[in-house]
Amino acid sequence: MEKFQRQLAKIRNLLDISFFRVALFLILGFVLYLVMYSNVKPEKLNLTLFSVATEAIRSPVTVSDRESTERKREAAEEQVADVYVLKKEINENRVDLITSIFDSSIAVKKELEAPNNTETEEGAANKSTDDAGDPTQPVTTSEKIGMLKEHLTEDVANDVSDATFTALISASTADLSIAKDLTITAINNIMKNKIPADEIENAKKRVEDELRYTNLESNLKNAVIELGRYAIMQNEFYDVEATQELRQQARESVEPVKILQGQIIVEENQLINPEIYRQLELVGLLDSEKSFLPFIGLGLFIIILLAALYYYFYELKLKRETRQNYLLLFSIIFIFSIVLLKGISLIQLEYSEIGYVFPVAMGAMLLKILIDERLAILWTVSISLCATIIFNEGVTSALNFHVGIYLLCSGIAGILFLSKQNQRSKILQAGLFISSINLMVIFALVFMQNAHYNALEYTFYFVAAFISGIASAVLTIGLLPFFEAGFGILSTMRLIELSNPNHPLLRKILTEAPGTYHHSVMVANLSESACEAIGANGLLARVGCYYHDIGKTNRPQFFIENQMNIENPHDRLPPQTSKNIIIAHATDGAEILRKYKLPKEIVDIAEQHHGTTLLKFFYHKAKENGLEVEEKDYRYPGPKAQTKETAIIGIADSVEAAVRSMASPNPEQIEGLVRNIIADRLQDGQLNECDLTLKELEIVANTLCETLKGIFHSRIEYPEMTKQKVKQA
Repeated sequence: MEKFQRQLAKIRNLLDISFFRVALFLILGFVLYLVMYSNVKPEKLNLTLFSVATEAIRSPVTVSDRESTERKREAAEEQVADVYVLKKEINENRVDLITSIFDSSIAVKKELEAPNNTETEEGAANKSTDDAGDPTQPVTTSEKIGMLKEHLTEDVANDVSDATFTALISASTADLSIAKDLTITAINNIMKNKIPADEIENAKKRVEDELRYTNLESNLKNAVIELGRYAIMQNEFYDVEATQELRQQARESVEPVKILQGQIIVEENQLINPEIYRQLELVGLLDSEKSFLPFIGLGLFIIILLAALYYYFYELKLKRETRQNYLLLFSIIFIFSIVLLKGISLIQLEYSEIGYVFPVAMGAMLLKILIDERLAILWTVSISLCATIIFNEGVTSALNFHVGIYLLCSGIAGILFLSKQNQRSKILQAGLFISSINLMVIFALVFMQNAHYNALEYTFYFVAAFISGIASAVLTIGLLPFFEAGFGILSTMRLIELSNPNHPLLRKILTEAPGTYHHSVMVANLSESACEAIGANGLLARVGCYYHDIGKTNRPQFFIENQMNIENPHDRLPPQTSKNIIIAHATDGAEILRKYKLPKEIVDIAEQHHGTTLLKFFYHKAKENGLEVEEKDYRYPGPKAQTKETAIIGIADSVEAAVRSMASPNPEQIEGLVRNIIADRLQDGQLNECDLTLKELEIVANTLCETLKGIFHSRIEYPEMTKQKVKQA
């Protein structure tokens, strides 16, 4: 293990260089590309036209089939019938035309009859006298027809026969009025309906039949029949614009034809006809198709993913060594999980969702325990995205979102369960919790698809969910000690285990130096509250305090907290000897902790909590004895506190010992003592090598004062009589 740690240290040192840090991400990218390459590689088939498919072939992508879409749109256009419209104005015009013919006939008759109706007897006599000897000449029929035609248009005069005009002129006005009404009524009855070009003759026959059975004189009847036939004409016409609009609507109503991802293009043993061959070529399954787009897409996906991870680690506000440690740990877990994902995806089972077996919560829980929740969630999201590609159900370039959602929920379930659980025994419980969440997610996905499965398939899902959860817990328990020891990571669970009073070293302190044990517990309470007040690791401070004076167990009676009812041995020792004994407890404690293989952070606290402070009592005692001494000889060897937690423990250690030595301290005395000790540490340079700020020191001082005031609060003074009774008792 020590050799492994040395190798890791070398790698961490290399990661300080940007080139090697980028190289690590390039390795991650290479592994990802290698693992997912086969999942996006377009499938190429050696198929020929009119050959028989040996297996069912599915589409690897969703594409638009423009040719099929155009065929469907053309078919939809052909289904649209031509649009014809009825023009009512034609009916009105033809009725007006026939009306004008009858009106003109009536007007001519009135014009011819007017002289006879208006002349007087006197006028008649004069005319007879004037015209004596000249017989009156009557108006001929042809002249009457000419007069009628003058009232009509040239087209009407040419289109209507003279026989019809003769019948109209010869008929009486009353008969003309009746004929007019009958004709117009018949025309309206026929032309109110659509009359296309090929139905004109039939319409004329219908108007002829309607007028044939009227009670008109024979010549007049023939005349109205001719006028009726003449009036009938086409009133329904093809509407180009309306037809084109309907056809355009029909085209637009056709949804584009798509070949969906996973859709079966050709069944097993089916003949590959030209249409199927065209579809295979369209989705890129023929050798003639050379597509690099899936590989470019995979590269872009990996670049985006690794860029997000790089940015996250770049922005971590941690010590250089810690950040590189986290990066290396994350990379190892990530690569291990990706390789395991690929291995599971290669298992050939009847069930396509083999990805449900993958123990994704393993990595999530390891990172949650060893580092923090944020990185664990980022890891879970990254793995879930990769799984959607790796478990693509045999369809290249597809994304299996079901497995991605399942793994995401499973990993987050493990993180959430351990958010308040900091005991190693809870990991197995987390596995059972993850299994139950897995099962619920699986059934949620199945039910949303409205799919129906048999009992065997449901059993597979149940077993897969259970295996994923339990395997995650077992692998976490098995790998956690390796990562803790190999990377020197002090997890929360490890700290809680070290705080167990049954730990051999804590039992050693309790039995051999009970005063020191009590002192350590008091310092732990002070340090934890102060650390948490400034955002430092309060749990580390508490556990470090339990072990920080373990070196005193070598000579417990030489430390005042263990000198109960015994003489102080330092009274009989020279100050140089006493100094050596007191100083040794820091180095002895570090050696004991290393021997028991406790984490480096705990060892550092034991070694650094006194820094290079001066043993003032023995230094002044030596000077009073007239010895030639130097300050450096009476200082702890150090090193000075390197972390906030160690610095606060050193302050709390001095404060607790000083306050305990005071008789009935009041709040003002406590506050003055705390601030004096902090000021002395600052002036002595003991806080120069840690990153505590003056603002944080002020918070620490206030927190220590509040905690000490709660411990050394005022007690009730018993009456003297009561005290005497107590003494007598």
